[in-house]
Amino acid sequence: MKFGIHNSSWMFGSDQYEIFEEVKKKVQWAETHGFDWFSVMDHLIQIPFVGAEDEPFMEGWSTLSALAAVTSKIRLGTLVTSVAYRNPAHLAKIAAGVDIISRGRLTFGIGAGWHIPEYQQYGWEFPEKPAVRIAQMEESIQLILKMWSEPCATFHGKYFHVNAAILEPKPVQKPHPPIMIGGSGEQLTLRAVARWADACNLFGDPALVKNKLDILRGHCDKVGRDFDTIERTNLTTLLIARDETALRARKDRLKLAEPFRGYALTVPQAIDLVGSFQNAGSQMLIFGNHLNDAETLELFAAEVIPQFG
Repeated sequence: MKFGIHNSSWMFGSDQYEIFEEVKKKVQWAETHGFDWFSVMDHLIQIPFVGAEDEPFMEGWSTLSALAAVTSKIRLGTLVTSVAYRNPAHLAKIAAGVDIISRGRLTFGIGAGWHIPEYQQYGWEFPEKPAVRIAQMEESIQLILKMWSEPCATFHGKYFHVNAAILEPKPVQKPHPPIMIGGSGEQLTLRAVARWADACNLFGDPALVKNKLDILRGHCDKVGRDFDTIERTNLTTLLIARDETALRARKDRLKLAEPFRGYALTVPQAIDLVGSFQNAGSQMLIFGNHLNDAETLELFAAEVIPQFG
C-alpha cells in the first residue's frame, strides 16, 4: 500500500502571500516521511465541502511546476485537471514542462469537469450532458498522447483540432507520463479508464471503492484490457488524533462541520480504515488533511504508514 497527500485547502495562516511557502514545506515534509505522492486540485476557486469559495486558492499547474523544482523524488499530480480549462494541446505542453522540471515525476490527472460556479465565473461553457464532457475528455487524451509522441501532431476530432503541432522537448517519461482519470461514473468514466488510463482515482468508502473497481474490471474485460495494469487509487479527507479525548478536542477546535465529508478518527481507527481500503483493492490512499491539520500528517506518518510497510 502506498500513500499520498492531497493539498485541498490553502488555509495555512493569516498571510495569504505565504501560502506557497507553506505548501512547499508540506511537500518537502511529505517527501521525507514515507509518502509517495503529492497532488493539488485544478480549480480556480475553492469547492464545497472543503471551504468557502472566496478563500485563497492557487492555480494548480503553476503550483505543480514550482513544487517540481523544490522536490526530488515524490510523485506529483493534479486531482484532477478539467478538460475545459485549457486547450488540450497547450495542456500537453504545460504537462511536458512539469515532467521535465520534475525529471519524470508527473502523473497526468484529468477529468471531465463538474464545478459549474467555476465555469460561470471564468466564462467557460459547461456542457450539461456528462456524456459530452466525458467525450471531450477522451478526445483530449487522444490529442495529448499524439502531442507527446509524434514529431508533428495532427488531430481532427469533434471538439479539438491541431495541425502539424510541434511539442519539443517531449516528456521525460516514456512512452509518456502516466494518465490518471478521476471519477467514478460507472457507465462512461470507468469505461474511459479502461480505454485510456494508467491509473484511476475513486472517491467513497471502502465498500463503494470495491464496487467501482469490480465495475472497472468488467469494462477492462470488455475492451481487452488487463485490469492489473491500472493503478487503483482512492481519495478521502482525514482528521486523526491519538485517542477519543484528543479527537473530540480537535473537532471542537477546528469547528468540524457535520456531516463531515471524510473521516475523523483515532489512530487505531485510521489503521483499520486503511486496511479496509486495501482489502477493497486500492493500491494507494491519497488523503487531504482537514484544514491542513499538522498532527493528522504526523500521526499518519509515525503510526499508520509503518503498519503497511
